[in-house]
Amino acid sequence: MFSGALANLVRNLKKLPGIGTKSASRMAMFLINMDKEESIELANSIRDTVEKFRNCSVCNMLSENDPCQFCQDKSRNDEQLCIVETTQDVYLIEATNEYRGRYFVLGNLLSPIDGIGPSEIKLPLLEKFISDYNIDEIVLALNPSAEGESTINFLADHLADKVDRITRLSTGIPFGGDIEYTSSLTLGNALKRRYEVDS
Repeated sequence: MFSGALANLVRNLKKLPGIGTKSASRMAMFLINMDKEESIELANSIRDTVEKFRNCSVCNMLSENDPCQFCQDKSRNDEQLCIVETTQDVYLIEATNEYRGRYFVLGNLLSPIDGIGPSEIKLPLLEKFISDYNIDEIVLALNPSAEGESTINFLADHLADKVDRITRLSTGIPFGGDIEYTSSLTLGNALKRRYEVDS
C-alpha cells in the first residue's frame, strides 16, 4: 500500500504491542499530517527516553538512574524480594500499595523453545542480590502462563536453600492471564493472599 519512508514507518509502528497494519497505517498518516515541529518533538522525545534508560546494575529494572529509585530507597523492607518479569510489573505492583520490599526484574521468562534459559533471566545477578541483602521471603509475581509456571518452578527449586520462604501470587489472577491487564484491586488481593511455593 505505502512505499518508501512511509512504509518503513508503518513497519516500525507495527512493532508496538497490539498494533496491526491498519492501526499502524492510521498512526503513520496521523504523524505525517501533524505539525512538523510537533512530530519531530515526539520523535526526539522517543529517542531521548530510549537513550537515557538502562538496566539497573542491582535489580535489572529499566531506569534513568543506576541504581534505580527503588534500590536507592533506604525505607524499603530488605527482607522481602518481589521477582517480576518486566519493569512495568514493578509499577503495577507499586500501585497496589500492598508491598514495600525490594524488586528484581528478570526481563524474560524461561522458554527453551525461544532459547531463553537461566542466563537470559539474569540468574547470576539475582543470586548476587539475594546474597547482598538479608532476604527472608521471595515473592514470585510472574504471569500464570506456561512460561511463568515453568519459571516459578525453576526459581523455587533453585532458590529454596537461599531464603526461608518462597511465595507466589494468589491464583486470583487466572491461568493464562497477564499482570499488565489486572486491576490494582485484584493484584493487591493476590499479593495479600500469596502462598508458599513447594520446591
